[in-house]
Amino acid sequence: MSDQAKDERAPSETEAAEANAERMEGGIDGDYEALVRLLKENEELKDRALRTAAEMENLRRRTARDVHDARTYAVANFARDMLSVSDNLRRALDAIPAEAKTSGDAGFKALIEGVDLTERAMLSALERHGVKKLAPEGEKFDPNFHQAMFEVPNPDVPANTVVQVVQPGYSIGERVLRPAMVGVAKGGPKVAAGAPVEPGPVNEQAEKDA
Repeated sequence: MSDQAKDERAPSETEAAEANAERMEGGIDGDYEALVRLLKENEELKDRALRTAAEMENLRRRTARDVHDARTYAVANFARDMLSVSDNLRRALDAIPAEAKTSGDAGFKALIEGVDLTERAMLSALERHGVKKLAPEGEKFDPNFHQAMFEVPNPDVPANTVVQVVQPGYSIGERVLRPAMVGVAKGGPKVAAGAPVEPGPVNEQAEKDA
């Protein structure tokens, strides 16, 4: 083979090597871009999975709360209606003169005992369903659970102390069925700064349910 022929073929081999190098470089660049794209898609899928898991957890918590509230407050309206029946039974008992209660009439005594037992049984049944009686005499006035009817001058107790319960209140769970109607002390010593105060839990639906 002549030197001229070799010189003519040499450029072709060089060009082939360069072309091959370019193809390899292009392949590496393409693989890198594909890897970057896959990593990005993986991060997006991971983020989507985490968001879905968080939404499912929030849904589970809301559902559990709704179920708890439904169980706790399902009888609220019925219980509120029954309170008026209990009030009437108590008024009937309070209307009986003391001398009549101590009279020797066995039939009348049995009637009084029957009404008293009926009232206690009703309140006991309501209590089994989460209804609690509010009789806050001696406690600090709490507007979430008490309704002040009047003020009583009493220097012997701190101001805003409940000194008289006109009508007991009732609550169910953390909600008020009916606030306790009370009289509060006026003009007594002020509660010292920093003294522990134990108000009832804040109830946004107290006014609505009262």
